[in-house]
Amino acid sequence: MASYKPVAIPAVPKLGEKITQDTLYWSGYKTPVQIKEFGAINKIDFSPVPPYNYAVTASSRVHIYGRYSQEPIRTFSRFKDAAYCATYRDDGKLLVAGSEEGSIRLFDISGRAPLRQFDGHTKAVHVVGFLSDKYRIFSGGDDYSSRLWDIPSAAEIVSYSEHSDYVRCGCASKLNGDVFITGSYDHTVKVFDARTKSSVMTIEHGHPVESVLLFPSGGLLVSAGGRYVKVWDVLKGGQLLVSLKNHHKTVTCLCLNSSGQRLLSGSLDRHVKIYSTTSYKVVHSFNYATSILSLALSPEDETIIVGMTNGVLNVKHRKPEESKEKSQKKRQPAYRTHVKGRNYMPKQEDFYVSKPVRCILKKYDKLLKSFQSSKALDAVLEPHIRHYTPEVTVAVMQELNRRGTLRSALAGRDEKQISLLLTFVTRRVVEPRFTPVLITVAEMITDIYQPVVGQSALVDKQFLRLQEAIGREIDYQEELLEVLGMMDALFATLTEKRATYLEENENNGLTKTLDRDIST
Repeated sequence: MASYKPVAIPAVPKLGEKITQDTLYWSGYKTPVQIKEFGAINKIDFSPVPPYNYAVTASSRVHIYGRYSQEPIRTFSRFKDAAYCATYRDDGKLLVAGSEEGSIRLFDISGRAPLRQFDGHTKAVHVVGFLSDKYRIFSGGDDYSSRLWDIPSAAEIVSYSEHSDYVRCGCASKLNGDVFITGSYDHTVKVFDARTKSSVMTIEHGHPVESVLLFPSGGLLVSAGGRYVKVWDVLKGGQLLVSLKNHHKTVTCLCLNSSGQRLLSGSLDRHVKIYSTTSYKVVHSFNYATSILSLALSPEDETIIVGMTNGVLNVKHRKPEESKEKSQKKRQPAYRTHVKGRNYMPKQEDFYVSKPVRCILKKYDKLLKSFQSSKALDAVLEPHIRHYTPEVTVAVMQELNRRGTLRSALAGRDEKQISLLLTFVTRRVVEPRFTPVLITVAEMITDIYQPVVGQSALVDKQFLRLQEAIGREIDYQEELLEVLGMMDALFATLTEKRATYLEENENNGLTKTLDRDIST
């Protein structure tokens, strides 16, 4: 008896995403570490100096985490209500945070009690930060005002009341110690200069502004609000350069990488998009479990941290390159041992002993070998096969049809099994690689179970879905044929014009030759 040959699964090329340098670079992170906070995480800020600890603002606390620690190394909890927007100073020694009660607190990283408290806002302060001169603080609150504070005296320097809604985001220029920017729910972004009594520039974003970011050069400003990320040229008076709409829900946070060549945006649609700052096209994206509120990237892009609405902090560390080199060195001796003697050519006096190759059959192959057609079909309709490797399911159906046992394998099934079969056929029949086989399967199922139509609402519903899917596919095919007809007509017209042009050239050449012969 001839040995059993396993079912041949046809290999179909997959249209995977294009592998680029950005894909390799941003995929080089370890499995994320999950840290649970007490509430939604509204701000993450990295210290600008080594060892690059980061501050996490959630609920009524500000936690300081070490780069690789999963427990806070320091906690600031002197808040009566929610804390907001804890931000480091450029030297990493001071930390400032806003609060729900309207006060601003300044902390020394090495202490616990606040060094200064700034009172003046009448409602919650959602945005605070240091100016680049390190001795002044700017703030924005739900009282529609933006204020400037002096650190040594804890006094208010100037107050601006130009926004007409909550001020929820802001940033300071790193080049000019007097310039800071605020974004508001009144759809505007305003640029302030501490030397003037009013804003020096107003930019209309068009949606409630959730985040603003100034490039290190100070020439470009990025605003996020609604589903849009917009880039503005500050040096040209706030001219719009590009408007990006790659998110499906509100964009909540922005971030630049260490080189300034990649822009990151986080959104309530659970995605982080990474853009090239030269073409402003999406070069990579990350997917997370829940909506994203805050995002931060460490210096040299070693760590990416995302804060979510459910209070989970997602921390990803970059894989070290040294470990890759070590693993390659370890594999080399094993590989040499494995291929040793593979290219040896036996001599005439050698006695060749062939090692029998043991063929391990899959479950469906074992059932096919024992002629259990119905059970073989059940085996390939299991969820992990029909969802992730549908080509295996279709290949077994094709083999059963070749043997002439497909009809018997499909017959004698209950309501649940019929519904499962019809669901699979409806979902996959429109794929060109599966269409020939699944059309045959659909015809057999219809012939076998036509007498019981009307007895089960579930089965009737699946038959109607199959009919709709095939009807839609036929409509698409008809539309494609119409488009092909139009394209053929266009190509034919172009070909005729080209032929006429060539004939004219040939005739002109012939006329010129005859004229030349007559003149001679």
